[in-house]
Amino acid sequence: MSATLPPEVRAAADAGLASIDAARRELFGLRLERWWPDLRDGVEAIYPGEAGRVLLVDLVGAAARAYAVRDPDLHRLDQERTLAPDWFQQPRMLGYAAYTERFAGDLRGVRESVDYLRDLGVTYLHLMPLLRPRDGDNDGGYAVADYRTVRPDLGTMDDLRALATDLRRVGISLVLDLVLNHVAREHEWAQRARAGEQRYREYFHLFPDRSVPDAYERTLWEVFPDFAPGSFTWDDDIQGWVWTTFHAYQWDLDWSNPAVLAELVDVVLFLANQGVEVFRLDAIAFLWKRMGTSCQNQPEVHAITQAMRAVARIACPAVVFKAEAIVGPADLVQYLGTGAHHGKVSDLAYHNGLMVHVWSMLASKDATLAAHALRALPPIPSSTAWVTYVRCHDDIGWAIGDEDAAAAGLGGYLHRHFLSDWYAGSFPGSDARGLVFQHNAATGDRRISGTAASLVGLETARATGDGVDAAIDRLLLAHAVVLGWGGVPVLWSGDELGLPNDPVWDQEDGHADDNRWAHRPRLDPAVVARLDDPSSIEARVYGGLRHLARVRATLPHLHAAVASEVLAPDDPGVLTIVRRHPLGPMVAAYNVTGDWRPFPGARLRAIGLDGSRDALTGTQTDLGADDALWLAPWRAVWLI
Repeated sequence: MSATLPPEVRAAADAGLASIDAARRELFGLRLERWWPDLRDGVEAIYPGEAGRVLLVDLVGAAARAYAVRDPDLHRLDQERTLAPDWFQQPRMLGYAAYTERFAGDLRGVRESVDYLRDLGVTYLHLMPLLRPRDGDNDGGYAVADYRTVRPDLGTMDDLRALATDLRRVGISLVLDLVLNHVAREHEWAQRARAGEQRYREYFHLFPDRSVPDAYERTLWEVFPDFAPGSFTWDDDIQGWVWTTFHAYQWDLDWSNPAVLAELVDVVLFLANQGVEVFRLDAIAFLWKRMGTSCQNQPEVHAITQAMRAVARIACPAVVFKAEAIVGPADLVQYLGTGAHHGKVSDLAYHNGLMVHVWSMLASKDATLAAHALRALPPIPSSTAWVTYVRCHDDIGWAIGDEDAAAAGLGGYLHRHFLSDWYAGSFPGSDARGLVFQHNAATGDRRISGTAASLVGLETARATGDGVDAAIDRLLLAHAVVLGWGGVPVLWSGDELGLPNDPVWDQEDGHADDNRWAHRPRLDPAVVARLDDPSSIEARVYGGLRHLARVRATLPHLHAAVASEVLAPDDPGVLTIVRRHPLGPMVAAYNVTGDWRPFPGARLRAIGLDGSRDALTGTQTDLGADDALWLAPWRAVWLI
């Protein structure tokens, strides 16, 4: 091992590697030397002095111990990913996200459903929180009581490891949530804090009275103003106030304590050795608290992520991190790395802005605002990728800035108000059937719940028998936009079948106060069986999405390292994106209206696509006498 490493770090590594052969010890040493600067710089940025030096020794020791016991199959995967570090950027990537119990009952049911996922083209499976949460209300599983145990109704850690093995053998990466900001009040750390153990009291933000919490509250933003107002909760056992950003039963961790980072790194290494390949870093924007700020997007968050990622690169480089940072465009790119953290933090991040603008375009039938806002987004490191999506487990918040709206000739408040009305089905002419979630009377903010099918009008069309074709076209168009962006497109469970809102969402225990359960329907085997009837709505939607995924997998232009360049609209009803690959350019054009719309032939020739063909249909581009490519209503073309 390099002499440039501190002696105590070399000693910690040697102690952890004592049980393995010389060749594997050498490989660990090479990785440690490669990633040591990132690890050291990340730790020292937040924990200077002796605390940082001690932590570095602890982290390297933990990495060595995890590496030494890593399964040979996972060790081979590490080698493969080291040779192909862009594996998650490839056009073959297609994600699927689901609650285990609502998709297949339990982990064994998921193992029995692998063929269903493979047929769809899935290479990335995100199972929503399945580590053991607190009993009762648990924020959909995000109030974790034990990071090392699976929910008993879903299976065991052995079942999770077996599922990960099955998935890995067919080329599907397992994705799990890692809740970083908080733990459940019932977690061992919180229980020991409540019992008076000083070490664990220091894991949390505890206050004897309201003076400090009140000072923080002046600049904090409420996440759930309807049913969890405020960010602090009195606890009788603590005899003090606990920081609880989300719910009273979720205690925020104090990341200024280096022991917290050490604990969570150990969790990452444990789960990586069970076969988890992607960690969704939940609520990552909230980790660091600073008086006088919103306590979101603080710079220390990126140093923390850099340190965690460096440990993973040393011990288990098959693993990548995904930032769950639902923040404004100016802050979002930082989670993929800017400045000193360029390419050193999360490998993936959610493109929340693209999702919002897809829905904005479908409602307004105008791409002007989307084109402006998406063009303004800074470039991301070429070694990273966006996670794109039409829907997810969460509500839709209308993250549209006033400045972007003004640039498109709109009022930000009024446009957000319109979108809420449209998707709640209260705007004249709307056939959407969404539900208002968390109406903030002070700001007028209204978020929306609903499946993709219900929001595009397919639920209404099913009921009336009118407009089914157009609703399916809108649903496929929305997905074409996110599959044609690059990165990792993720389908939300049920959207591949065009499932409507769950009509009995509020009848399950603990769900009545949270209408997001409306867009988390269970996959009924009888509904899945309709795929055998090619004329069914389910088969038409599933077949359309499978076709998009299969075409996407053939197009090198959609490698995530190739940037999406959004063009100023020639027609306000058409969103146009260019991807300039060394093999040649690709133009993706999306008609977001119910009318035929032209795309000028002169624009195609200027890009270098005269004589192009549409990869989605395999047909040559046909420019009419007016020198225009006419796009059918709600249609996408991928021209190469």
